[in-house]
Amino acid sequence: MKKILVFLHVFVSLGALYGGMVAIRNPYNPLGASVELLEVSPFSNFFIPGVILFVIVGLGNIFAALCLKYQFKFSLLISNLLGWALIVWIIVQCIMMRTVNFLHIIYFVIGLVVVLISIKLILDSIGN
Repeated sequence: MKKILVFLHVFVSLGALYGGMVAIRNPYNPLGASVELLEVSPFSNFFIPGVILFVIVGLGNIFAALCLKYQFKFSLLISNLLGWALIVWIIVQCIMMRTVNFLHIIYFVIGLVVVLISIKLILDSIGN
């Protein structure tokens, strides 16, 4: 199960690092996304969301994967927190952009799977 978590964290981090970097480098039209999508958000462009995506979701998931791989004492808790961070990121993004697309659903489910697997492993470790 830990290998599945490591894979999911690496998968999420790659997408977040790429998406975050694109938004940082081109905050007014990253990957064809118009700033009009941010009309009801507190942001006038995608720079700050890009930084958050890159640092928290991207680097955070790399950190979680490394913690799991090297069996850091709190790796399951870190994994769980990053799963929740992804879920919150997706929900907030959908609310602010007033849209839900297929990728939102995929990443929401990935976050949910990370949370559920990490909880199961935490509970298993307490039982031992």
